[in-house]
Amino acid sequence: MVGSPGYYAGFLLPVLLQVSTWYSTVSGFSVKGPVEPIVVLLGADATLPCQLSPEQSATHMHIRWHRAQLSPAVLVYQNGQEQSGEQMLEYRGRTELVRDSISKGGVALLIQHVRASDHGQYWCHFKDGHSSQEAVVELHVIGLGSVPRVHMMGPEDGGIRVLCSAEGWFPKPRVQWSDMMGVKLQSLTESHTQDEDGLFHVEASLVVTDSSLGNVTCSIQNPLSGQEKVSAIFLPEPFFPRMSPWKAALVGTVPVLVLLLTGISYIGWREHEAKEREVKKRKKESQERDQMENEKELALKAKGKLEQQDKSDKALLYPGKKENFKEETHDLSLRDKQGDCNLITLNQQDFTSGKHYWEVDVKDADEWTLGIYENPTDSRELSKDLKNKKFRVLEKKGCEYRALTYYLQNISLQECLLIKKCPQKIVIFLDYEDNDISFYDMTEGTHIFSFTQASFSGSLYPYFNLKSMKLSL
Repeated sequence: MVGSPGYYAGFLLPVLLQVSTWYSTVSGFSVKGPVEPIVVLLGADATLPCQLSPEQSATHMHIRWHRAQLSPAVLVYQNGQEQSGEQMLEYRGRTELVRDSISKGGVALLIQHVRASDHGQYWCHFKDGHSSQEAVVELHVIGLGSVPRVHMMGPEDGGIRVLCSAEGWFPKPRVQWSDMMGVKLQSLTESHTQDEDGLFHVEASLVVTDSSLGNVTCSIQNPLSGQEKVSAIFLPEPFFPRMSPWKAALVGTVPVLVLLLTGISYIGWREHEAKEREVKKRKKESQERDQMENEKELALKAKGKLEQQDKSDKALLYPGKKENFKEETHDLSLRDKQGDCNLITLNQQDFTSGKHYWEVDVKDADEWTLGIYENPTDSRELSKDLKNKKFRVLEKKGCEYRALTYYLQNISLQECLLIKKCPQKIVIFLDYEDNDISFYDMTEGTHIFSFTQASFSGSLYPYFNLKSMKLSL
Protein backbone atom coordinates (compact mmCIF):
# COMPACT_ATOMS: atom_id res chain seq x y z
CA MET A 1 0.00 0.00 0.00
CA VAL A 2 1.45 3.35 -1.01
CA GLY A 3 1.12 6.04 1.58
CA SER A 4 -0.09 9.51 0.84
CA PRO A 5 2.32 12.53 0.56
CA GLY A 6 1.10 13.78 3.89
CA TYR A 7 2.05 10.48 5.47
CA TYR A 8 5.66 10.69 4.21
CA ALA A 9 5.95 14.31 5.24
CA GLY A 10 4.78 13.51 8.72
CA PHE A 11 7.28 10.67 8.97
CA LEU A 12 10.38 12.40 7.46
CA LEU A 13 10.11 15.79 9.22
CA PRO A 14 11.15 14.53 12.69
CA VAL A 15 14.02 12.58 11.11
CA LEU A 16 15.32 15.66 9.28
CA LEU A 17 15.09 17.71 12.46
CA GLN A 18 17.11 15.10 14.29
CA VAL A 19 19.83 15.09 11.57
CA SER A 20 19.98 18.91 11.61
CA THR A 21 20.39 18.96 15.36
CA TRP A 22 23.10 16.32 15.22
CA TYR A 23 25.00 18.25 12.51
CA SER A 24 24.94 21.53 14.53
CA THR A 25 26.11 19.75 17.64
CA VAL A 26 29.04 18.15 15.84
CA SER A 27 30.14 21.10 13.62
CA GLY A 28 29.14 24.11 15.74
CA PHE A 29 31.86 26.08 17.62
CA SER A 30 32.60 29.51 19.06
CA VAL A 31 35.82 31.49 19.54
CA LYS A 32 36.93 33.09 22.77
CA GLY A 33 39.65 35.69 23.39
CA PRO A 34 41.06 37.17 26.63
CA VAL A 35 38.67 39.39 28.58
CA GLU A 36 41.34 41.94 29.56
CA PRO A 37 43.61 43.77 27.08
CA ILE A 38 47.10 42.44 26.44
CA VAL A 39 49.54 45.11 27.72
CA VAL A 40 53.05 45.20 26.21
CA LEU A 41 55.94 47.66 26.45
CA LEU A 42 57.09 49.33 23.26
CA GLY A 43 59.73 47.17 21.53
CA ALA A 44 58.82 43.94 23.38
CA ASP A 45 57.00 40.87 21.93
CA ALA A 46 53.21 40.47 22.23
CA THR A 47 51.27 37.18 22.32
CA LEU A 48 47.52 37.37 21.50
CA PRO A 49 45.69 34.09 22.34
CA CYS A 50 42.42 32.65 20.96
CA GLN A 51 40.58 29.41 21.87
CA LEU A 52 37.86 27.32 20.20
CA SER A 53 34.93 26.25 22.33
CA PRO A 54 34.27 23.40 22.76
CA GLU A 55 37.83 22.16 22.43
CA GLN A 56 38.51 20.59 19.02
CA SER A 57 41.33 20.45 16.53
CA ALA A 58 41.82 23.51 14.33
CA THR A 59 44.60 22.00 12.23
CA HIS A 60 42.38 21.69 9.17
CA MET A 61 40.70 25.09 9.59
CA HIS A 62 41.33 28.38 7.80
CA ILE A 63 42.62 30.79 10.49
CA ARG A 64 42.98 34.51 9.80
CA TRP A 65 44.18 37.32 12.07
CA HIS A 66 43.15 40.78 10.85
CA ARG A 67 42.61 44.37 11.97
CA ALA A 68 39.62 46.49 10.93
CA GLN A 69 39.26 44.72 7.54
CA LEU A 70 39.32 41.03 6.73
CA SER A 71 41.91 41.59 3.99
CA PRO A 72 44.77 42.41 3.84
CA ALA A 73 45.45 40.41 6.99
CA VAL A 74 47.98 40.39 9.80
CA LEU A 75 48.50 36.62 9.36
CA VAL A 76 46.80 33.86 7.34
CA TYR A 77 46.98 30.10 8.13
CA GLN A 78 45.56 27.69 5.59
CA ASN A 79 46.20 24.09 4.46
CA GLY A 80 48.42 23.50 7.48
CA GLN A 81 50.83 26.40 6.92
CA GLU A 82 51.12 30.21 6.98
CA GLN A 83 50.33 32.10 3.77
CA SER A 84 52.03 35.41 2.92
CA GLY A 85 50.00 36.48 -0.11
CA GLU A 86 47.48 38.61 1.79
CA GLN A 87 49.73 39.73 4.63
CA MET A 88 50.09 43.45 5.38
CA LEU A 89 53.58 44.78 4.67
CA GLU A 90 54.13 46.18 8.16
CA TYR A 91 53.71 42.71 9.71
CA ARG A 92 55.90 40.69 7.34
CA GLY A 93 58.80 39.09 9.18
CA ARG A 94 57.35 40.13 12.58
CA THR A 95 54.45 37.68 13.08
CA GLU A 96 54.09 33.98 13.78
CA LEU A 97 51.17 31.65 14.57
CA VAL A 98 51.87 29.78 17.80
CA ARG A 99 50.38 26.29 17.25
CA ASP A 100 51.47 24.37 20.35
CA SER A 101 47.80 23.76 21.31
CA ILE A 102 46.18 23.81 17.86
CA SER A 103 45.01 20.19 18.27
CA LYS A 104 42.85 21.43 21.14
CA GLY A 105 41.70 24.58 19.32
CA GLY A 106 44.20 26.95 20.92
CA VAL A 107 46.32 29.31 18.81
CA ALA A 108 48.09 32.62 19.43
CA LEU A 109 49.42 35.46 17.29
CA LEU A 110 53.01 36.42 18.14
CA ILE A 111 54.02 39.98 17.16
CA GLN A 112 57.72 40.76 17.58
CA HIS A 113 59.21 44.17 18.39
CA VAL A 114 55.89 45.88 19.02
CA ARG A 115 55.46 49.37 17.55
CA ALA A 116 53.09 52.20 18.42
CA SER A 117 51.11 51.41 15.24
CA ASP A 118 50.39 47.88 16.58
CA HIS A 119 48.19 49.37 19.31
CA GLY A 120 44.48 48.53 18.97
CA GLN A 121 42.08 45.66 18.20
CA TYR A 122 42.76 42.34 16.44
CA TRP A 123 40.28 39.69 15.29
CA CYS A 124 41.04 35.96 15.20
CA HIS A 125 38.78 34.39 12.54
CA PHE A 126 38.23 30.60 12.30
CA LYS A 127 36.53 29.04 9.28
CA ASP A 128 35.56 25.38 8.93
CA GLY A 129 33.71 24.66 5.69
CA HIS A 130 30.75 27.03 5.61
CA SER A 131 30.91 27.77 9.33
CA SER A 132 33.00 30.65 10.69
CA GLN A 133 33.36 32.46 14.02
CA GLU A 134 35.71 35.13 15.36
CA ALA A 135 36.71 36.93 18.56
CA VAL A 136 38.35 40.27 19.27
CA VAL A 137 41.62 40.76 21.21
CA GLU A 138 42.75 44.17 22.48
CA LEU A 139 46.47 45.06 22.41
CA HIS A 140 47.67 48.02 24.48
CA VAL A 141 51.16 49.31 23.64
CA ILE A 142 52.87 51.32 26.37
CA GLY A 143 55.78 53.65 25.66
CA LEU A 144 57.54 55.19 28.66
CA GLY A 145 59.42 58.15 27.25
CA SER A 146 62.07 60.48 28.62
CA VAL A 147 62.19 62.04 32.05
CA PRO A 148 60.60 65.52 31.81
CA ARG A 149 62.95 68.48 31.44
CA VAL A 150 61.91 71.58 33.37
CA HIS A 151 63.35 75.04 32.59
CA MET A 152 62.68 78.64 33.58
CA MET A 153 61.69 80.67 30.52
CA GLY A 154 61.65 84.15 32.08
CA PRO A 155 59.24 86.66 33.62
CA GLU A 156 55.57 86.76 32.65
CA ASP A 157 52.38 88.19 34.19
CA GLY A 158 54.02 89.07 37.49
CA GLY A 159 55.67 85.65 37.89
CA ILE A 160 58.07 83.20 36.26
CA ARG A 161 57.14 81.09 33.22
CA VAL A 162 58.31 77.46 33.54
CA LEU A 163 58.38 74.94 30.65
CA CYS A 164 58.19 71.12 30.95
CA SER A 165 58.95 68.88 27.93
CA ALA A 166 59.40 65.15 27.22
CA GLU A 167 59.35 62.81 24.24
CA GLY A 168 58.98 59.12 23.33
CA TRP A 169 55.67 58.52 25.16
CA PHE A 170 52.76 56.39 23.94
CA PRO A 171 49.82 56.75 23.98
CA LYS A 172 49.32 60.49 24.56
CA PRO A 173 50.52 61.10 28.13
CA ARG A 174 48.99 63.16 30.89
CA VAL A 175 50.87 66.19 32.26
CA GLN A 176 50.40 67.40 35.83
CA TRP A 177 52.05 70.28 37.69
CA SER A 178 52.11 70.37 41.50
CA ASP A 179 53.76 72.35 44.28
CA MET A 180 56.01 70.97 47.01
CA MET A 181 52.94 70.14 49.14
CA GLY A 182 51.41 68.05 46.35
CA VAL A 183 48.71 70.59 45.46
CA LYS A 184 47.90 70.37 41.74
CA LEU A 185 48.53 73.42 39.54
CA GLN A 186 46.81 74.19 36.23
CA SER A 187 48.95 74.31 33.07
CA LEU A 188 48.89 77.57 31.13
CA THR A 189 49.51 75.85 27.77
CA GLU A 190 49.87 72.21 26.71
CA SER A 191 50.68 70.68 23.32
CA HIS A 192 51.18 67.13 21.98
CA THR A 193 52.83 66.17 18.68
CA GLN A 194 53.66 62.76 17.18
CA ASP A 195 56.86 61.80 15.38
CA GLU A 196 57.14 59.46 12.38
CA ASP A 197 57.06 56.44 14.72
CA GLY A 198 53.81 57.60 16.31
CA LEU A 199 55.45 58.53 19.64
CA PHE A 200 54.30 61.65 21.45
CA HIS A 201 56.32 64.78 22.28
CA VAL A 202 54.65 66.90 24.97
CA GLU A 203 55.25 70.47 26.14
CA ALA A 204 53.43 72.21 28.98
CA SER A 205 54.03 75.62 30.53
CA LEU A 206 53.10 77.18 33.85
CA VAL A 207 53.33 80.72 35.21
CA VAL A 208 54.28 80.68 38.90
CA THR A 209 53.27 83.88 40.69
CA ASP A 210 53.58 82.70 44.30
CA SER A 211 57.20 83.27 45.31
CA SER A 212 56.76 81.13 48.44
CA LEU A 213 56.16 77.88 46.55
CA GLY A 214 59.87 76.99 46.44
CA ASN A 215 59.68 73.92 44.20
CA VAL A 216 57.28 73.03 41.38
CA THR A 217 57.07 69.50 39.99
CA CYS A 218 56.17 68.30 36.48
CA SER A 219 54.81 64.74 36.18
CA ILE A 220 54.39 62.85 32.87
CA GLN A 221 52.05 59.83 33.24
CA ASN A 222 51.09 56.97 30.92
CA PRO A 223 47.25 56.82 30.89
CA LEU A 224 47.13 53.01 30.47
CA SER A 225 49.65 51.78 33.03
CA GLY A 226 49.67 54.75 35.42
CA GLN A 227 53.48 54.78 35.35
CA GLU A 228 55.01 58.23 35.57
CA LYS A 229 58.29 60.12 35.48
CA VAL A 230 58.80 63.28 37.52
CA SER A 231 61.14 66.28 37.58
CA ALA A 232 61.18 69.32 39.85
CA ILE A 233 62.70 72.79 39.62
CA PHE A 234 63.68 75.10 42.43
CA LEU A 235 62.44 78.70 42.17
CA PRO A 236 64.28 80.96 44.67
CA GLU A 237 62.16 83.81 45.93
CA PRO A 238 64.57 86.55 44.67
CA PHE A 239 63.95 85.38 41.09
CA PHE A 240 60.39 86.73 41.15
CA PRO A 241 59.53 90.26 39.95
CA ARG A 242 58.85 92.51 42.89
CA MET A 243 55.57 94.38 43.34
CA SER A 244 55.71 97.79 44.93
CA PRO A 245 53.81 98.22 48.22
CA TRP A 246 51.54 100.79 46.57
CA LYS A 247 50.64 98.37 43.77
CA ALA A 248 50.10 95.57 46.27
CA ALA A 249 47.73 97.80 48.22
CA LEU A 250 45.78 98.53 45.05
CA VAL A 251 45.60 94.85 44.14
CA GLY A 252 44.08 94.07 47.53
CA THR A 253 41.80 97.11 47.69
CA VAL A 254 40.31 97.24 44.18
CA PRO A 255 38.50 93.86 44.38
CA VAL A 256 37.02 94.91 47.74
CA LEU A 257 35.78 98.15 46.23
CA VAL A 258 34.27 96.32 43.25
CA LEU A 259 32.42 93.88 45.50
CA LEU A 260 31.21 96.70 47.71
CA LEU A 261 29.87 98.77 44.82
CA THR A 262 28.22 95.70 43.30
CA GLY A 263 26.47 94.98 46.57
CA ILE A 264 25.27 98.57 46.87
CA SER A 265 23.99 98.54 43.28
CA TYR A 266 22.16 95.29 43.86
CA ILE A 267 20.10 96.60 46.76
CA GLY A 268 19.63 100.08 45.30
CA TRP A 269 16.37 99.08 43.58
CA ARG A 270 14.61 99.10 46.91
CA GLU A 271 13.13 102.60 46.74
CA HIS A 272 12.01 102.81 50.35
CA GLU A 273 15.65 102.48 51.50
CA ALA A 274 17.23 104.54 48.69
CA LYS A 275 17.97 107.66 50.78
CA GLU A 276 19.42 105.73 53.70
CA ARG A 277 21.66 103.65 51.44
CA GLU A 278 22.85 106.74 49.55
CA VAL A 279 24.00 108.31 52.83
CA LYS A 280 25.81 105.10 53.77
CA LYS A 281 27.41 104.96 50.35
CA ARG A 282 28.81 108.49 50.61
CA LYS A 283 30.04 107.87 54.12
CA LYS A 284 31.85 104.67 53.09
CA GLU A 285 33.38 106.34 50.04
CA SER A 286 34.74 109.09 52.26
CA GLN A 287 36.21 106.54 54.64
CA GLU A 288 37.74 104.64 51.76
CA ARG A 289 39.35 107.77 50.33
CA ASP A 290 40.89 108.51 53.71
CA GLN A 291 42.05 104.92 53.97
CA MET A 292 43.55 105.05 50.47
CA GLU A 293 45.45 108.24 51.33
CA ASN A 294 46.76 106.66 54.53
CA GLU A 295 47.81 103.52 52.69
CA LYS A 296 49.52 105.58 50.00
CA GLU A 297 51.44 107.54 52.62
CA LEU A 298 52.48 104.33 54.39
CA ALA A 299 53.45 102.72 51.08
CA LEU A 300 55.67 105.68 50.14
CA LYS A 301 57.39 105.51 53.54
CA ALA A 302 57.90 101.76 53.16
CA LYS A 303 59.31 102.24 49.68
CA GLY A 304 61.87 104.72 51.02
CA LYS A 305 62.95 102.24 53.67
CA LEU A 306 63.27 99.44 51.13
CA GLU A 307 65.58 101.54 48.99
CA GLN A 308 67.97 101.87 51.96
CA GLN A 309 68.12 98.14 52.68
CA ASP A 310 71.21 96.03 52.00
CA LYS A 311 71.56 95.47 48.29
CA SER A 312 71.91 91.76 48.92
CA ASP A 313 68.21 91.59 49.77
CA LYS A 314 67.16 93.00 46.41
CA ALA A 315 65.68 90.79 43.72
CA LEU A 316 68.12 89.82 41.01
CA LEU A 317 65.73 89.46 38.10
CA TYR A 318 63.58 90.85 35.40
CA PRO A 319 63.11 94.64 35.28
CA GLY A 320 61.33 94.25 31.94
CA LYS A 321 64.08 95.83 29.83
CA LYS A 322 65.11 94.68 26.39
CA GLU A 323 68.55 93.61 27.60
CA ASN A 324 67.15 90.88 29.86
CA PHE A 325 67.81 87.41 28.55
CA LYS A 326 68.71 83.88 29.62
CA GLU A 327 71.35 81.66 28.09
CA GLU A 328 72.20 78.01 28.86
CA THR A 329 75.69 76.50 28.55
CA HIS A 330 75.20 72.78 28.13
CA ASP A 331 78.74 71.96 26.97
CA LEU A 332 82.04 73.59 26.06
CA SER A 333 81.09 73.96 22.40
CA LEU A 334 79.82 77.43 23.30
CA ARG A 335 83.32 78.74 23.98
CA ASP A 336 84.92 81.43 21.87
CA LYS A 337 87.05 79.44 19.41
CA GLN A 338 89.09 82.48 18.34
CA GLY A 339 89.90 83.77 21.83
CA ASP A 340 90.78 82.15 25.12
CA CYS A 341 89.28 78.68 25.52
CA ASN A 342 87.91 79.74 28.89
CA LEU A 343 85.41 82.26 27.53
CA ILE A 344 81.71 81.56 27.18
CA THR A 345 80.16 83.16 24.09
CA LEU A 346 76.48 84.14 24.54
CA ASN A 347 74.13 85.86 22.08
CA GLN A 348 75.07 89.16 23.71
CA GLN A 349 78.87 89.59 23.84
CA ASP A 350 79.03 91.71 26.98
CA PHE A 351 76.90 93.22 29.75
CA THR A 352 76.92 96.94 30.44
CA SER A 353 73.51 97.30 32.14
CA GLY A 354 70.40 95.44 33.24
CA LYS A 355 69.74 92.12 34.95
CA HIS A 356 70.69 88.78 33.39
CA TYR A 357 71.09 85.10 34.24
CA TRP A 358 72.60 82.01 32.61
CA GLU A 359 72.96 78.31 33.49
CA VAL A 360 76.15 76.22 33.57
CA ASP A 361 76.11 72.39 33.73
CA VAL A 362 79.21 71.53 35.78
CA LYS A 363 78.08 67.90 36.30
CA ASP A 364 80.77 65.81 38.09
CA ALA A 365 83.83 67.81 36.99
CA ASP A 366 86.57 67.61 39.62
CA GLU A 367 87.83 71.14 38.96
CA TRP A 368 86.25 74.30 37.52
CA THR A 369 86.03 78.08 37.77
CA LEU A 370 82.96 80.10 36.76
CA GLY A 371 81.60 83.61 37.13
CA ILE A 372 82.40 86.89 35.37
CA TYR A 373 85.38 89.03 34.46
CA GLU A 374 85.40 92.79 33.87
CA ASN A 375 87.06 94.69 31.06
CA PRO A 376 87.73 98.10 32.71
CA THR A 377 88.44 99.85 29.42
CA ASP A 378 85.90 101.25 26.98
CA SER A 379 86.82 98.57 24.43
CA ARG A 380 84.15 95.94 23.85
CA GLU A 381 86.44 93.53 22.02
CA LEU A 382 87.28 90.22 23.74
CA SER A 383 90.97 90.20 24.59
CA LYS A 384 93.01 87.00 24.49
CA ASP A 385 95.04 88.24 27.45
CA LEU A 386 92.98 87.80 30.65
CA LYS A 387 95.72 88.85 33.07
CA ASN A 388 94.55 92.48 33.21
CA LYS A 389 90.92 91.58 33.81
CA LYS A 390 89.13 91.64 37.13
CA PHE A 391 87.49 88.30 38.02
CA ARG A 392 84.66 87.53 40.42
CA VAL A 393 84.35 83.77 40.37
CA LEU A 394 83.31 80.64 42.21
CA GLU A 395 86.02 77.95 42.16
CA LYS A 396 86.06 74.19 42.81
CA LYS A 397 89.17 72.06 43.24
CA GLY A 398 88.55 68.55 44.46
CA CYS A 399 86.16 68.87 47.42
CA GLU A 400 87.08 72.48 48.20
CA TYR A 401 85.11 75.55 47.07
CA ARG A 402 86.19 79.20 47.15
CA ALA A 403 84.74 82.57 46.19
CA LEU A 404 87.47 84.82 44.74
CA THR A 405 87.96 88.38 43.56
CA TYR A 406 91.13 88.28 41.42
CA TYR A 407 92.84 91.26 39.80
CA LEU A 408 96.39 91.79 38.50
CA GLN A 409 97.66 88.51 40.01
CA ASN A 410 96.32 89.52 43.44
CA ILE A 411 93.42 88.03 45.36
CA SER A 412 91.54 90.82 47.11
CA LEU A 413 88.75 88.59 48.43
CA GLN A 414 88.97 84.92 49.27
CA GLU A 415 86.24 83.04 51.13
CA CYS A 416 86.15 79.28 51.63
CA LEU A 417 82.66 77.82 51.19
CA LEU A 418 81.17 74.77 52.92
CA ILE A 419 79.21 72.85 50.26
CA LYS A 420 78.10 69.35 51.32
CA LYS A 421 76.87 68.10 47.94
CA CYS A 422 78.59 68.87 44.64
CA PRO A 423 76.35 71.11 42.46
CA GLN A 424 75.36 69.68 39.06
CA LYS A 425 73.85 72.83 37.56
CA ILE A 426 74.66 76.37 38.70
CA VAL A 427 72.65 79.46 37.77
CA ILE A 428 74.46 82.79 37.77
CA PHE A 429 72.43 86.02 38.27
CA LEU A 430 73.87 89.42 37.44
CA ASP A 431 72.45 92.82 38.41
CA TYR A 432 74.72 95.42 36.82
CA GLU A 433 73.15 98.51 38.41
CA ASP A 434 73.23 96.97 41.90
CA ASN A 435 76.80 95.65 41.38
CA ASP A 436 75.57 92.22 42.40
CA ILE A 437 76.46 88.72 41.12
CA SER A 438 74.97 85.61 42.80
CA PHE A 439 75.34 81.84 42.39
CA TYR A 440 72.55 79.26 42.99
CA ASP A 441 72.60 75.44 43.04
CA MET A 442 69.55 74.60 40.90
CA THR A 443 69.72 70.88 41.70
CA GLU A 444 69.47 71.33 45.46
CA GLY A 445 67.59 74.65 45.28
CA THR A 446 70.06 76.55 47.48
CA HIS A 447 71.93 79.85 47.43
CA ILE A 448 75.72 79.40 47.22
CA PHE A 449 77.31 82.86 47.33
CA SER A 450 76.81 86.53 46.33
CA PHE A 451 79.33 89.26 45.50
CA THR A 452 77.40 92.26 46.81
CA GLN A 453 80.21 94.77 47.41
CA ALA A 454 81.47 94.81 43.84
CA SER A 455 81.67 97.99 41.78
CA PHE A 456 81.13 97.56 38.03
CA SER A 457 82.49 100.20 35.68
CA GLY A 458 83.29 98.45 32.41
CA SER A 459 81.99 95.61 30.24
CA LEU A 460 81.27 92.28 31.96
CA TYR A 461 81.74 88.87 30.32
CA PRO A 462 80.74 85.34 31.46
CA TYR A 463 83.71 83.12 32.36
CA PHE A 464 84.04 79.33 32.63
CA ASN A 465 87.07 77.04 32.83
CA LEU A 466 87.56 73.39 33.76
CA LYS A 467 90.55 74.36 35.94
CA SER A 468 90.94 76.15 39.23
CA MET A 469 91.86 79.84 39.25
CA LYS A 470 95.60 79.57 39.88
CA LEU A 471 95.96 77.21 36.91
CA SER A 472 93.69 79.13 34.55
CA LEU A 473 95.69 82.35 34.28
